[in-house]
Amino acid sequence: MSPEKLSPAADGGLYPVPLASHDDVVKDPTLFFNTLQSFHFELASKFMVPVIGGKELNLHLLYLQVTTRGGYHKVVEEKKWREISAVFDFSPTTTSASYALRKHYFSLLRGYEQVYFFRTQGAILNHTGPLSFQAVGTIDAKFDCGYLVSVKLGDETLNGVLYHPATPTHNALVPYAPVLHKPGRRTRRRRSGDPGRPKPNRSGYNFLFAEKHSALKSLYPNREREFTKMIGESWNKLSPEDRVYQNYGLKDKERYQKELKEYKERLKMGQALPC
Repeated sequence: MSPEKLSPAADGGLYPVPLASHDDVVKDPTLFFNTLQSFHFELASKFMVPVIGGKELNLHLLYLQVTTRGGYHKVVEEKKWREISAVFDFSPTTTSASYALRKHYFSLLRGYEQVYFFRTQGAILNHTGPLSFQAVGTIDAKFDCGYLVSVKLGDETLNGVLYHPATPTHNALVPYAPVLHKPGRRTRRRRSGDPGRPKPNRSGYNFLFAEKHSALKSLYPNREREFTKMIGESWNKLSPEDRVYQNYGLKDKERYQKELKEYKERLKMGQALPC
């Protein structure tokens, strides 16, 4: 197995080699997005553009704002996330925007930053340590399945629910992960690792990328650094008969929307989140 295909969680995993310079990806949003997709594809890590306030997050702008200020750790140390959030045109009703930007940057762009901004090579850095933070919480109320809590993260306060089994063996609080939600907004009953939640849809470009990348690797095993550019050119020059990839993406989106609707209906009926 080549170093580029090792998972971030694998022992001795290595960063993929950069496919372009930092200056190039800053100047070209399309090149940035293609290399970011390729980065996550090589590491076999999940990649999906997050949505904040009903709009897809501009990851290119986020990367530009953070690296301009010296990178993730510098922004954390100097507490610049609120300043960065002001650059985005978020709705006035969007709360905890700075926390959301930090979370999404850490999961989607921090590793990319190491490769393209800092030109890091070799072993992948431990991704669990730098995101650690201290939180102060209070129990606001108790109900049969758990507690209503308030958690203070920096200068922001989040409200949420801390669940425990219906028949606890002792009075101590069972260390379940809190399901936090923003004040004034309906709780989203999503749990990480929920096997009942449908798999996110893939775009037409995702289908093309997976197929072309495999074919190119067989034809040109020594030219992997050029694959993203080659696939991007193929996507821009698709003939009418090759539009099948877009149909794949549309059908998968329909599949996801249908399964998500059914999943939410099960949640409402209390089937997916038993007490």
